[in-house]
Amino acid sequence: MPASDRAFLGHPKGLGYLAFAEAWERFSYYGMQSLLVLYMAKQLLLPGHVENIAFFKEFSSLFGGLQGAALASAIFGSYAALVYFTPTLGGIIADRWTGKRRAVLAGGILMAIGHFLMAFEVSFLFALLALIIGCGLFKGNLASQIGSLYKDGDLRRADAFQIYYLAINAGVIISPLVTGTLGEKVGWHWGFGAAGVGMLIGLAIYIAGQKYLPPEHFEARAKDAPLRAPMTRDDWLMLGVLLAIIPVLAVALLPNQEIFNAYLLWADRDFALELMGDKLPTTWLITYDAVVSVSCLAGVALFYRWYGKRWSEPDEFSKMIIGTAFAVGGMLCLYLAAVTTPPGGKIGLAWPALFHLVNSIGFAHVLPVSLALFARLAPKPIEATVIGLFQMSFFIANAAVGYIGGLFQTMPVTQFWLLHAGLAAGAGLVFVMFKIALSARLRAPSPVPA
Repeated sequence: MPASDRAFLGHPKGLGYLAFAEAWERFSYYGMQSLLVLYMAKQLLLPGHVENIAFFKEFSSLFGGLQGAALASAIFGSYAALVYFTPTLGGIIADRWTGKRRAVLAGGILMAIGHFLMAFEVSFLFALLALIIGCGLFKGNLASQIGSLYKDGDLRRADAFQIYYLAINAGVIISPLVTGTLGEKVGWHWGFGAAGVGMLIGLAIYIAGQKYLPPEHFEARAKDAPLRAPMTRDDWLMLGVLLAIIPVLAVALLPNQEIFNAYLLWADRDFALELMGDKLPTTWLITYDAVVSVSCLAGVALFYRWYGKRWSEPDEFSKMIIGTAFAVGGMLCLYLAAVTTPPGGKIGLAWPALFHLVNSIGFAHVLPVSLALFARLAPKPIEATVIGLFQMSFFIANAAVGYIGGLFQTMPVTQFWLLHAGLAAGAGLVFVMFKIALSARLRAPSPVPA
């Protein structure tokens, strides 16, 4: 795209279409996700409803006889895990066969179909399948088109991704207010329908912006094209280290991912969400968390920019260790909320509000920092593959959330949140061992991009 194209906040016009399309996609995705576990636990999996789901008896046998909220948690965890797994396959499909545009269009259509299928109990499993496949085709292939808007050396590229992620967070913040309110106050299917409408709006924006996106070119690899540089012994060692970090990172992320699962069920049951005699939608907690999370991501980044001008800035592992300490603190806030509330009483919102703040500070120390660590340590011959493997930490974390969240019904609430605190603390201790083992490598300056 020409460098003179600055029609959207100083960037190419195509960025605006991509950013708003993704904002509406995230509106639909997080709107549906904020309702999913509540819908299953409070209606769909109850007698009189669960019998209506096509092929559910065969499907539920995969979860070893779980029922009720435990089964809802397991289904949610499996769904959320697969959503982080399929974008890798979606990227392969786009690169080898369809191209990014067709993959995005197909993915968006499938996601819209999935949202609307949620309006019928009989098609629940087909809805989840459509959403999983659609998200895999849509998400990564839309984001990867941003870089093609800029020529090599155009310094606006990094700023473009900041704008893109701001649009994503706008969708995350707004969606529970709309879909959550409709789903909890009017009817579950109204909320899912609103998510489907949001996806259609995102598709329409993407289609309208096609002429502002660079054309795609498929070129066969030349027979004499140079092969990638061979992996050295040090490259293989670093790959092994990064693969070992993935499950530890998943454990560190697990307490945060529980917000969409058992935390919502607990909040719906025990939090004092009444205002002037009317119960506020439980899903509004997701909006509050998103606002706090975005603020903390910006605040932590600005803090270390200020700190680095005066003292030596901590390395990636040090920041991740700090993050797990805050994650432990967040879980202890929930423990204290449970232990200080009289039996049968409602939990005031002071402790949950403090939890979201402390947890978000921890999350800001773990997620972006761990991605930067993977980018730094990734062997150059397989750098893109390693960044793709990074997403496996979310796959593992959400799969674990599905299992551990099921313990909420059988374990005392205080022990449930202490378990999460212990998991975060354990991940922090392992990060300490990684830091000690890799201290020499971490002191080495990062390579300067060509």
